Amino acid sequence: MSFAYDQQPEAEAPQGETPQGDAVENAGVLPRISIQAFCETQAIADTLQQARTDRRASRTQMSVHMGGVAAAIEFYEEAPTPNIIILESQGSGEQLLAELDRLADVCDADTQVIVIGHNNDVLLYRQLMSRGVSEYLVAPIGPVDAIASVGRLVSSEEGKQLGRTVAFLGAKGGVGASTVAHNFAWSMSQDLLKTVTIADFDLPFGTAGLDFNQDPAQGLADAIFAGDRLDESYIDRLLWKCTDRLSLFAAPSTLERDYDLEYEAVESVIDHVRGLVPFTVLDLPHQWTTWTHKTVTSADDIVLVASPDLGNLRNAKNMVDLLKQHRRNDRPPFLVLNQVGVPKRPEIASQEFAEALEIPCTVEIGFDPQLFGMAANNGQMIAEAQANAKPAEAFRQLARAVAGHNDAPAGANGLIAQLMARFTRGGDS
Repeated sequence: MSFAYDQQPEAEAPQGETPQGDAVENAGVLPRISIQAFCETQAIADTLQQARTDRRASRTQMSVHMGGVAAAIEFYEEAPTPNIIILESQGSGEQLLAELDRLADVCDADTQVIVIGHNNDVLLYRQLMSRGVSEYLVAPIGPVDAIASVGRLVSSEEGKQLGRTVAFLGAKGGVGASTVAHNFAWSMSQDLLKTVTIADFDLPFGTAGLDFNQDPAQGLADAIFAGDRLDESYIDRLLWKCTDRLSLFAAPSTLERDYDLEYEAVESVIDHVRGLVPFTVLDLPHQWTTWTHKTVTSADDIVLVASPDLGNLRNAKNMVDLLKQHRRNDRPPFLVLNQVGVPKRPEIASQEFAEALEIPCTVEIGFDPQLFGMAANNGQMIAEAQANAKPAEAFRQLARAVAGHNDAPAGANGLIAQLMARFTRGGDS
């Protein structure tokens, strides 16, 4: 929507501040666009400065200025307008509309405008929309609310919504992070009926192909090293369909070449996959390089898998502290304690482990070498090998937590849960 005098259909008025928790789930990584903000209050300026440094805005060129609409008018008399302008105004309806009229004279037609106001006024909202303002937010807002607002404009302009990424990382090697990632993806697709792709980034030693009893001729390495050939059509040809809702981006699992990856190549592949599916599971190797570091910190959600011993606790604590520093506006990582209850092994209690990390334990998976070994040898998921096993329910619980479906009945598959929810709502009405 351009900033011009095009009449727009009437829409519902804004409902005040968007809950920051909901925005975290809905806000995605912004593309390479230019954003300039002009604020009147320090509180909004501080909020937008936080948004500027958020990992979702890392690709944008964003600047924050004081002075509100008047400063914007003066600035754009001499400078070209960016992709998106964010304006804060404490003025009344007539004053704000008059300022926007003057801004329209110096604003490019394809520039989108977001207004942050302090009045939750239906009439004002409709008048702003009729003048071509793209969105009206009512202060106070959080940094992720601002990012989500920009993201809605970008996705609307591009005609599609990018999917979410869930990165799986082990606190130590051998804790079963890949097994958890694969069973999580299976549960997301089978129980919650989500379309999911698994990207196995352990290129020399990845096990996704073995775990699903698949042997794709091409996979993730071909995409990473595709160079200029990389696009969504090429990605789509490389994805190996395991089921109607689950695709595999397998690792080559060979040592015929070295795999020194550049983050830009990894980022490009992930961006293309996100354009094809709602959920992408990033199965990351236990290593700490530039590309793994950036991939983890830029993911929409993170699942940290650990076993209950001291080495895992130390590593997990370091990871959680780092993520808190770089992801202040995100949900904390989901903690999975795996291989719990190994005979004769001293263990740290799950509650103590979680308290030391200052995050809750989402699920705890008991040590069951016979079940996991049988499933691995048969190329099956745990739910396929034994649907009523406790680990299978743990993977369903983890899928519900990450997807925000914590109200789903325990053990119910996605379709049954949806039908029960409809029945319950019908009974309440």
